[in-house]
Amino acid sequence: MEAWITEWMNQFGYFGVFLLILLENVFPPIPSEVILTLGGFMTTSTSMTKLGVILAATAGSVIGAAILYGIGLLLDVERLEKIVKKYGKFLRLTVKDIHKADAWFDKYGVWAVFFGRLIPLVRSLISIPAGMSNMKFWLFLLFTTLGTLIWNTILVSVGSAVGENWEDIVGYMDIYSNIVYIILAIVGIAFLVWYFKKRD
Repeated sequence: MEAWITEWMNQFGYFGVFLLILLENVFPPIPSEVILTLGGFMTTSTSMTKLGVILAATAGSVIGAAILYGIGLLLDVERLEKIVKKYGKFLRLTVKDIHKADAWFDKYGVWAVFFGRLIPLVRSLISIPAGMSNMKFWLFLLFTTLGTLIWNTILVSVGSAVGENWEDIVGYMDIYSNIVYIILAIVGIAFLVWYFKKRD
């Protein structure tokens, strides 16, 4: 995959960065760590600049996030209520649970969006509950852009600083991602255990 990403960015420059990051947001398995650190490295060997790569990547991220936000709008709370009323007994969910989750996102959603943009996998998926909770679109865009700008700036700058050793950074980011996935899995399992014990 790295060879394909390299070829695409060599051929299309900033537009390649923009499109790859947009796709990465909609299809999380595409690694943003590779795209951004490679983009940073390419600022040392091509005419691309760090600012240009950061802006292209941020534009791609925000547009990709907006697409997922739109999907979240289609899967609004009212639709979820209908699903829960029909199948909730199998999932042990109630309409009240949906309302609690929606109320939590109404209260803390902007910070969930901001910090979520710094966490692998979550950084893409956080846009869907933002849409589902009908978060104000301008607020969503603002906090998405801020969080994304930080993430992109760090990785592009590191890629530029280490030059040809950018692949080493990708290795460290893989470790970071794996740790995050393990933590998310533990938290998810702990939540399910707590939830079902509370229901009994």
